Amino acid sequence: MTLLIVLPTYNERLNLTRVAEGVMQHPYTRLLVVDDESPDGTGELAEELAARWPGRIEVFHRRGPRGLGLAYVDGLRRALASDADAIGQMDADLSHDPSYIPSLVEALEHYDLVIGSRYLQGVSVINWPLHRIMLSAFANRYIRFVTGLAPRDCTSGFRVWRRDALAKLPLQRARANGYAFLTEMLYEAARHGCRIGEVPIVFVERQEGYSKVSQKVLAESLWTPWRLVLRGGRLRRSPS
Repeated sequence: MTLLIVLPTYNERLNLTRVAEGVMQHPYTRLLVVDDESPDGTGELAEELAARWPGRIEVFHRRGPRGLGLAYVDGLRRALASDADAIGQMDADLSHDPSYIPSLVEALEHYDLVIGSRYLQGVSVINWPLHRIMLSAFANRYIRFVTGLAPRDCTSGFRVWRRDALAKLPLQRARANGYAFLTEMLYEAARHGCRIGEVPIVFVERQEGYSKVSQKVLAESLWTPWRLVLRGGRLRRSPS
């Protein structure tokens, strides 16, 4: 199986090399860096990494409005145009350890979408303050309550997809542009009948750079579950 991981970046120069080196440890992986014109030179560093691993790392320099959702839509559509068997998503800030990639890929034998979950074995998070843990736990309960989604970690950005499952989703209809995009994609996956599974990971708070969470992003995250239900209805829960 060939896995192409879509990696959105904005000002991640301090983390990108270590992330890429971790992903490249797995011989079946490729990396698509989707850079939103980072002013810190992340895009230029990505080109250096692509030269270091020719044929395995590709760089897509986005133009126009920035945002995680927009970057993912462009990156995932580009990934679907490749010959990869599976497509992954992960953060570029070292919160998602590339060493978990094999366990996510292995689970694709039984699922169409596999989530690297922080909440399968209690709370598996390192270096988060208590208020951040409470906010994340509330967000997941809130999303599940409103939408009917079943996964324990609806907001995790560490995911792998079967190519054919991702191809069924209406990426062009996605409206969320912050972290709520992850909820929107998960909702659409469930609505289209994808088998969704989770494997446990330990999430580590970033050590370099800064978080992109803003008040606007939080507001969008609160509204998005209701928008999804108004558009497509509440989901009926069923076993994964």
